[in-house]
Formats: sequence, structure tokens, C-alpha cells
Amino acid sequence: MNIHEYQAKELLEKFGVATTRGKVASSPEEAEQIARALAPAEVVVKAQIHAGGRGKGTFANGLKGGVHVCKTPEEAREKASKMLGQTLVTHQTGPTGRVVNKVLVTEAAEIVREIYFAIIRDRPTAAPLIVASTAGGVEIETVAAKSPEKIIRESINPLAGLQPFQTRKLAKELRFESSQLKAASKSFDGLYRAFVGLDCSMVEVNPLVVTPKGEVLALDAKFNFDDSALYRHPEVAAMRDTAEEDPREVEASKHGLNYIGLDGNIACLVNGAGLAMATMDIIKFYGGNPANFLDVGGGATEEQVTEAFKILIADKNVEAILVNIFGGIMQCDVIAQGIINAAKTVHLSVPLVVRLEGTNVKKGKQLLKESGLALITADDLADAAEKAVKAAKMR
Repeated sequence: MNIHEYQAKELLEKFGVATTRGKVASSPEEAEQIARALAPAEVVVKAQIHAGGRGKGTFANGLKGGVHVCKTPEEAREKASKMLGQTLVTHQTGPTGRVVNKVLVTEAAEIVREIYFAIIRDRPTAAPLIVASTAGGVEIETVAAKSPEKIIRESINPLAGLQPFQTRKLAKELRFESSQLKAASKSFDGLYRAFVGLDCSMVEVNPLVVTPKGEVLALDAKFNFDDSALYRHPEVAAMRDTAEEDPREVEASKHGLNYIGLDGNIACLVNGAGLAMATMDIIKFYGGNPANFLDVGGGATEEQVTEAFKILIADKNVEAILVNIFGGIMQCDVIAQGIINAAKTVHLSVPLVVRLEGTNVKKGKQLLKESGLALITADDLADAAEKAVKAAKMR
């Protein structure tokens, strides 16, 4: 789950990480009121969407950029009026863009220099890893490609946690002055406590800035959370903004389905993430394009299968559906009955290719055979993918 920048800053403040003052606004009037409360300081009005590259983005109404420095409350109101309700297109949103429903109005900070700082989950060790760089304000991928020597890595022992000597070491490697070491170390410690305390998979601050007064402030932050741990953090789960998510993915999550929408035309319904990835790969191998990733899990019910079909059919780009089930815990006859119910409920109008293997496969295939449905059966995964691609091309 992702959250907005203004929500991320609220979380940072709870863990003692210094940041700029500001509030979120849903209307131009609110933006002006917040700017007045922050006066006489200049303010920054920032579009709030779940995507990066906002400063370089473009609005449908012609406004350049989703981040603007405003000298007066009236200017803040004007910029907010041009952002709210408008679609912002960035390199991360794709050409369709995202509608801006809120803007963050925050005091502008004088910046001496910018630092990149993130804590991620290191996959090889399954332990927290700090990735930092003196080249802040720039995408870390660009730094890694052009100046890899500027990237600092610091592993953290998950049992011991982030130690004081490590925060001091990082502060020196990031070229903080002696007078700034305490503030920098406090920020690093707060970010680590937030990472662990909120069950995050990533906490990223870009940039972490130093002001002329020697303050160390987090200007922009991004949090990613472990969805499996959200039950422990209802206050974080409440921050979810479904308006920023694919409606199909939102609907799928309501029924315990793992769904990710793609831009292809062959829908996939599979049990198991690994098998789903293999199914998508082999569809590409035979010249097709998967329309989604959909893992119904190992214990899906007939009702879940029916809901899965409804989501697949709702995609207007879908020209064929491929069901690939390898039954272990999942029983093929349960899936078969779910397919039959779903096909009758949603009035299936596209070719359906089914490959079943595993527990109760004979019973499952018999149910499909006697269903009267005009479906295409397959003997193995390659056969299923080839038939699905062919069926989609004939549409």
C-alpha cells in the first residue's frame, strides 16, 4: 500500500523526524488559508498523487509542473485552483495521468544541499538496508547509473537495530558538518524506527536537506508498507486512497484476490504467484500479451472464482481468457464449478481456454465437459497459451 506525501510527513513527525510545516488542502480557499497561517514565509504548493516526477509533470490544462513556489497566499490559491480536479501526467503515471484531489501547502525551505536517504528490505539477507547518497534531489536510479561511487550502503542487524555508531558514521560519510551530526543522526534514527514500527518495505526521503541554519529536514517522503502486516496498523490502513488505485485492483482486494492490471488482451486466472508469472511469460512467448496478473490463491472458493471472472470481463481490452490451474490444495472440481457458475453469471462473450491438472482433475474435467459451455480445453501450459493467443487473434 502507498500513501500520499502529506500522510508520509505526518508519520515522520510522529517518529521525531524534522520536516517543514504545512497542511493538506482540498480546495483553493483552504490552500489560501493555510498559506496565510504560514506567512510571511513563502510556501510550496504540491500536487498529491501516487506517482513521482510531479515537478516535471504537465496538467491537461497546460500548467507545467505539479510543484510550485508561491510568494503570497493569493498565488497559492491561484496555483491550487489550476491543480485541483485536473489531470497531472508524469513519467510514472503514463499518458492517462492522475486526477489531483488534494494539494499539500507547506513552507518553503532554503536549501544548502540535498541528500538521498532510504531504508529498504535487503532481499538476500532479509534485513534492513540503508541506501544513501550525497546526490539528493535526483532519482536514485540515475545516480546509480551515472555515479555509482556516490551511493552509500549500510546493513542493519535486525536484532540489534540501527546503532548510534552507524548513524554517526552515515552522517560523516554524507558530509554533514560537526554541528549538524546530532540532527542528522536523530533523523536517521527516527526513519529507522518508522521503518520497523510501521512494518514498512521501504521508507525513502528525497531530498533530506540542510538549511542555512544547519537544520536537517525531510522535504519529501515515500512509504511502502507490507500489506500482510496492515492488520497491526489500522491507522495506516485508514490512509489508503482507493481513488489512486486501479478500480479492478480495489475490487479484487475486497474478495481476497491478488490482481494487477496490465495492458494486454489475454486475461489470466491462475492459482499461485509463480505459476501466474510463468503463464504470463509463455503467453508472451507465443506472441500474445497478458491483460493481468491474477492469483486466486491455494484455497479459492467458487464465489471467489466468480468474482474473478467479473473483474476479468470488466476489462474491455480482454479478447480471450486463459484459466491455468495446478491443483494441490486447490481442487480442480471446485475451480471447474466456479468456472461454470462464473461463465453463466457474467454471460461470457470471449473465448475461454482452460487447463486443469492436479487434485480431482478427472472430476473437474468431467464437470466442464457436461456444462455445455463453449470452452477450449488444453493438455498442458504450452498448449493452453498457444490456443489462447490464437483465439484472441481470431476475435
